[in-house]
This record gives sequence, C-alpha cells and structure tokens, in this order.
Amino acid sequence: MAFRQFGAAAAITVALALATPAYAVTEIQWWHAMTGGNNDIVNKLASDFNASQSDYKVVPTFKGSYPDTMNAGIAAFRAGTAPHIIQVFEVGTATMMSATGAIKPVYQLMKDAGEPFDPKNYLPAITGYYSTSKGDMLSFPFNSSSMVMWINKDELKKAGVAEIPKTWPEVFDAAKKLKAAGHATCGFSNAWATWAHIEQFSAWHNVPIGTKANGLDGFDTVLEFNSPLHVKHLQNLIDLQKDKTYDYSGRENKSENRFASGECAIFLTSSGYYATAKSTAKFDFTSAPMPYYPDAKGAPQNSIIGGASLWVMGGKKPEEYKGIAKFFTFLSDTDRQAKLHQESGYLPITKAAYEKTVKDGFYDKNPTLQTPLKELTNKEPTTNSRGLRFGNMVQMRDLWAEEIEAALAGKKTAQEALDAAVARGNAMLRTFEKTAK
Repeated sequence: MAFRQFGAAAAITVALALATPAYAVTEIQWWHAMTGGNNDIVNKLASDFNASQSDYKVVPTFKGSYPDTMNAGIAAFRAGTAPHIIQVFEVGTATMMSATGAIKPVYQLMKDAGEPFDPKNYLPAITGYYSTSKGDMLSFPFNSSSMVMWINKDELKKAGVAEIPKTWPEVFDAAKKLKAAGHATCGFSNAWATWAHIEQFSAWHNVPIGTKANGLDGFDTVLEFNSPLHVKHLQNLIDLQKDKTYDYSGRENKSENRFASGECAIFLTSSGYYATAKSTAKFDFTSAPMPYYPDAKGAPQNSIIGGASLWVMGGKKPEEYKGIAKFFTFLSDTDRQAKLHQESGYLPITKAAYEKTVKDGFYDKNPTLQTPLKELTNKEPTTNSRGLRFGNMVQMRDLWAEEIEAALAGKKTAQEALDAAVARGNAMLRTFEKTAK
C-alpha cells in the first residue's frame, strides 16, 4: 500500500513537472581581453552578478589581446554570431562609433531597460572619451587606466639610484647605472610602444599627435607627430638601444613580465598592471608618473585615458538587453567600483567610488594606485591632451610601430621613421574619412 501511494505521488510530481514550462536563464556572452590577475577579477564579477539574481547569466570569455578581441568581435558580427558585450580598448573607439547598426549605445540601452543611469555620476575624464559631443555615452567605461612608470625599488637602491627619476634624462642616467649594476639586457623598457612614445608622450608634453584636437573634433584630422621633440626622443631611444640601456619590448603588453621577473627595473606600462604586479613581483615596487623632458615648455601636462570600455552589440533580443543593463547597474555600485579599483589598479569610473576610496584613507597606504589619477588631473586638458580619436587606429598603431622598429634596428633615422609613420597614417585616415561619412 505504501509503495502504491509513493508511486502515485511520484507520478503526480512528474506530471506537474512536465506541465510546468522550463525556466530558462538568459545568457549574456561577454568577450574580453583581460589576463593575469585581471582575468580572475573579470570571472569574479560575472560570478557575483550571477549569484545576485536568477534571471541572467553572464558568461565571460577570454579572446586574446585587445586587438585580437576587437577583430574577433567584428568578424563575429559580420557572421551573425557576435557576443552581447565586447571589451574594446580605447583606440578602437572611433571605429566602433562609426559602425552604425553594429552597436547599441549604452545611453539608449539603459533608457530602454528603465535602469537608473546618470552620466554625471561618472568621472568626466573617463566618460568624455566614450561619449558623443552631446554627452551621450556610447559605451560603458570598464577598465580605465593611464600609463605609469613602474619602479623596482630594491634594484634602484642596489644600483645607487637614490631617487625615483622624474625626467627622461634622469631615467637614462638611472638605466645606465642599472646596466652597470648587472641588468645587462635591460636598463629600462616599456610595453605598448606607440601608446608610450607617441600617444602618451605627446599629451604629457602638450604637443599634438594630429590636428582637430587629435581627431576628437573631426575625422578630417591630419597627423603631425614628426616634430623636433618627437624626433629627439626617438633618437635617444635609438642611441640607448645599441647597448640595451633601453631595450624594446614590443607593440603590446606581453612583455610586462620583464618587470615582474626583475629583468627590467624601470618599465612603463598601464596602471592596470597593478593586479598582476602585486601577485607576481617578489620585490618592493611602486609606480611613478611618466618622465618628461624638462626643456619642453609646459611639461608635464596631463596624461590621457587608456584601458577599455564595454560595447553592446546590436541585433540582440529585448530580454538580453535588459540583462545587460542590469549588469551595468551592478558594475556601477559604489562599493563594487571602489573594490575593483583597489584590487586591479584600474581607475574608479564613478565619482562616488573615488570619493569613498579617498575617505577610507586607501591612498595613504597605497599611493601607487593614485599615480594615474594624479597624471590625468595634473593640469586642465588642452586640445593636445584631451585624448585622441583616430579611425583605423588599431591598424595604424601597427604601422607606427613598424616605423619605430625600423629606426631602432638602424634601418631608418628617427626623422625618416616618423615622417613615414605620419605619411602612411594620414593615408589611412583619409580612407577612413571616406567610409565614415
């Protein structure tokens, strides 16, 4: 009798289960380019969001370097298989802005989903980079950074360098001492060659990369970074490369371990390198502002934004867009933003998160993370230091790097290399200008 009753109850349970519609969680695919400690942070953010509610599931997928991720997203869109969210580095902004129909503007996304959203809550130095001239945010700022100079304090001390260098001549001198003290393969170096020696270098010295406020005021911009100051700097690198007082480390950031391994005691790269440095460097380190030439009028000026933002792809379902909007609201939470900044080294994107970090006294104990903020706010931005917005910038960076590499290899003079980089870049800009109209 008991078995018959159990069997009947089980049958009713199965019947009810079959009659009830299956509850489907809406998946949101997120393609990103974060490595090392920052990859762990991305996975944790997705996991925390998924645990906070039961309607949506964010699925992060690493797609390679910044250029690789952007190219993969463009190819997937053309094939009709684009993710919902794609992380695009800052130099891809103009290309994404011109891709009408391929993206869903963030301001429109949040409005349609009915999510609370006020652009004024975000730091203007960051949001201005990803907004229209009317102030409408097109993408969601995620991992904003700037370039800083990472310093191995232990090795500088061993080499007899008493103070952290502030100017380029001081960096050159410190690098020579480091080389003499045993750093035979690298006195100093950098990741992101063109970001370091053209883009940030120009803004920090208040000299133009191109006309029309470096492209921010129009796609008819013309490159002009073959000035005497640019030539002087590249020539210095050429001279120092000969005995590895300076040693070139490539176009991207795959070389950053040269700092954590102790090989390069002075290394310029993103402030967002902090999480990886913290987990891999076995020595006392800090960050310092980028160096400058003291005879350059007005230097140092201010640095420009690096990092990346999250772009929402077009052609998705309303329910999927609703989930994306809720995820962006989740990311904007003050405590979460403050924690993200403090763990990753990327900048807080909201004013409230920055104010909380200051109020909590975090920078008193961790001045390293305030370096990029000090750089970005060093002076009121000028037309040369507001930022940049060039079309085909991903491809153009490679072109510029080719010319820098040719000069460092002794195949061209500094002037010849920069003249060629400007001429080839301008040809690429004119092609983009025609397609963007």
